[in-house]
Amino acid sequence: MIMITVSMLLSLVLCLLFGIPYIDFLRKKTIGQYVLDLAPEAHAKKQGTPTTGGVFIIAAIILSSIITLYMAQIMGNSAWIILITLTFMAFAGLQDDYLKIKGKENKGLSPRGKLVRQILIALIPSLYAMQHYGTVITLGSLSFDIGFFYPILAVFIITGASNAYNLTDGLDGLAASTGIPAFIACGILAFFNGHNDVAIISASVIGALIGFLKYNKPKAEVFMGDTGSLALGGLLGTLAVIGRFELLLAVFGGVFVMETLSVIIQVTSYKLTGKRVFKMSPIHHHFELCGHSEIRIVNEFTAVSLILAIVAIALNLYI
Repeated sequence: MIMITVSMLLSLVLCLLFGIPYIDFLRKKTIGQYVLDLAPEAHAKKQGTPTTGGVFIIAAIILSSIITLYMAQIMGNSAWIILITLTFMAFAGLQDDYLKIKGKENKGLSPRGKLVRQILIALIPSLYAMQHYGTVITLGSLSFDIGFFYPILAVFIITGASNAYNLTDGLDGLAASTGIPAFIACGILAFFNGHNDVAIISASVIGALIGFLKYNKPKAEVFMGDTGSLALGGLLGTLAVIGRFELLLAVFGGVFVMETLSVIIQVTSYKLTGKRVFKMSPIHHHFELCGHSEIRIVNEFTAVSLILAIVAIALNLYI
């Protein structure tokens, strides 16, 4: 428990320290966000806001995790797999951000190109988990052996979480604020399941996200970009797979699931009927166009994320 606290505090401090020079560097190099033409009108003022803030988030997570895991003497293969996956996902996101900045528009990697990268990266922890922990998935006291379908499910979980978190990153502070309760759930569930390395890395993420909010709360000084959102979402899925609480991710990650479903529903409805269910998707934009302020949306979504995190922990204890 002490090392979990150390990991969170160390990551918080590192994120705050790394953020100052990195944001200054982005401003000097004019590395800013290009807002999508279809975005709500209020987002036009965000044009040029420094992006790729995920770089110092990920740096803080990796450095604090390694230091704390070595201090706790539990720096093993599973921890390296998690951190390597996080690094690769961050590079995929950084490539996407770089193409947007270079092209001076909100178009980076093609959807197919991004998905291929995510799947290939997700195979690393998926195959590792199958080899070392088997093919049984659990929900509290319930267990199911899904055999050779396990790596397919694991890749789907990691890739899906990566894309879902990416979709949620659309308002100042939204991805970070909703992510904190989700990673708190990760840490607690991992601790209960005896995966202390996963708990320490989860704590590191919590600290980094709290630190990042210093720079990302409205009005944001920096965006995490795909560098951060793709990587953090992929990490969330990876922690669920390595920590052996894959099914509960759908519960404590419910906000990200909701964001993804809103896009699927919107696209499907428009293709089949020519009508839109929401004013805009992902759903946080729908509420925005309904007149809700960014701060209100972030606070409400964060509250929902916290409630779902508590529900997931309760399900793990009482099923």
